[in-house]
Amino acid sequence: MTDPEKPIDNRILADAVDEVKAMGREGLEHPSSKPVLTGAAIGAVAGGLLPVVTWPVGLIAGAGYMIYKRIRP
Repeated sequence: MTDPEKPIDNRILADAVDEVKAMGREGLEHPSSKPVLTGAAIGAVAGGLLPVVTWPVGLIAGAGYMIYKRIRP
């Protein structure tokens, strides 16, 4: 059930695309680059340790989670 007081955020995908584009343009100088790379590395290690998930899935999940946390803290 959604909270009627909280507005629905339908721009998260557009914000994520803008953030990734900015990270691509600015490289490691962008404030989101290092946390996202760290999240990707942790996800890849976790994916390598877990028997069900492979490291590429963990890498994508870790990076995706950190991008989400950077956009919506």
